[in-house]
Amino acid sequence: MSHHLTCLSCGSVNRVPAERLSAHPKCGTCGAKLAEPRVHDIDTATLRKAETKDTLPLLVDFWAPWCGPCRMMAPEFEKAARALAPNARFAKVNTQIHGDASQRYGIRGIPLLILFRGGQEVARLTGARPAAEIEAFVRSHMAAA
Repeated sequence: MSHHLTCLSCGSVNRVPAERLSAHPKCGTCGAKLAEPRVHDIDTATLRKAETKDTLPLLVDFWAPWCGPCRMMAPEFEKAARALAPNARFAKVNTQIHGDASQRYGIRGIPLLILFRGGQEVARLTGARPAAEIEAFVRSHMAAA
């Protein structure tokens, strides 16, 4: 079995054998790591591609720099990313810079976490959450898939 992963740096779609996920696979176009344990800041064009092409779960934090709860949750989101890599990937979309995200994804408040998998939105979680809750949220939907 193999996974399709959109490079969160350049937007290229890569095919990665499942057994190679923990071997730090790199993008064939730009060389960026594809399944690393960190959060990527992405734009909505990259998100649109990743949400439709990726086979691994992708959890996206929609946030803004002026949002206190968003800033408080950022370290917790990073902890959850480290805990779940390489079986899930994490990204952030700054809704202040990428205003089209609010309308496209029906965002009514931030922080908002949306989990994508296999070309569709799987679930949403609103409000600032500790790492353990974020991990449990993703794991519960990974098990259901």
